[in-house]
Amino acid sequence: SRGKGKSAVAAAAYRSGEKLVNEYDGAIHDYTRKGGIVHTEILLPDNAPPAFSDRSALWNAVERIEKAKNAQLAREVQVALPKELDKEAQIKLTREYVQQNFVKEGMCADWSIHDKGDGNPHAHIMLTTRPIKENGEWGQKEKKGYALDPDGKRIPILDEETGEQKIGKNGRKMWKRETLQVNDWNSRDRLMQWRENWAKICNKELSPELAIDHRSNVDRGIEQIPTIHEGYAAREIEKRGGISDRCQMNREIGATNAVIRQLVKQIKELEMKAAELVKEKGRELNERIGKLLGI
Repeated sequence: SRGKGKSAVAAAAYRSGEKLVNEYDGAIHDYTRKGGIVHTEILLPDNAPPAFSDRSALWNAVERIEKAKNAQLAREVQVALPKELDKEAQIKLTREYVQQNFVKEGMCADWSIHDKGDGNPHAHIMLTTRPIKENGEWGQKEKKGYALDPDGKRIPILDEETGEQKIGKNGRKMWKRETLQVNDWNSRDRLMQWRENWAKICNKELSPELAIDHRSNVDRGIEQIPTIHEGYAAREIEKRGGISDRCQMNREIGATNAVIRQLVKQIKELEMKAAELVKEKGRELNERIGKLLGI
């Protein structure tokens, strides 16, 4: 978001390890010394201008089309790559995922794979927020529409003094309006769909015992606390002999999860013993009833 002081050009330069100039404000963003970038690529819809294959042209076009000071310039999806796969396999599955889930929907995608050899290979996928129209021009990402009540009816604008619906200068009744998204790209439902699709595409390349699951621990019925993302900076602190707060938190979470697993195991053992005890008492009761009835 430009409103948070961010720049699409700067983000693209950092993720690709390139030097780019933001024509919107003249800022130069040079990340050519950044290491660990093993692959970069731009994928475009069929009707996108060929010039957008150039990273600078693509993101400077985005900066130009977005006029608002608080405009959302791009969307980023970051995925953890299976470290069991080699680089070529990681590139192949990421390309397939980007093409099927984003480019096919009309987004321009600028993605890169980062791998510093620390066991955390991952891909940054930068996406445009506007679709590309058939004529190659930018489409809308939002539009004005009528605000609707829970029954799907338009909401009138009322005069505070009379309580009657206001009438405009042209003699027409006035209705409340709101800004509507032209697509669901920012919705939680679409996010969960992208998460599920990433799991599916990875699992096609992984053996069953290494399969990943996009669902949360709660949704999967796993009684343990999820760890947090540590990041490169935190791991570098640990390598130098220091103690990172994030790494320390994960160690504490791991210790707590070990206790939880032990407690869950004990609970299951007690449940099994209780079930056996109930069966045993049931058999004894049936035998006593049978003797009383002379059976």
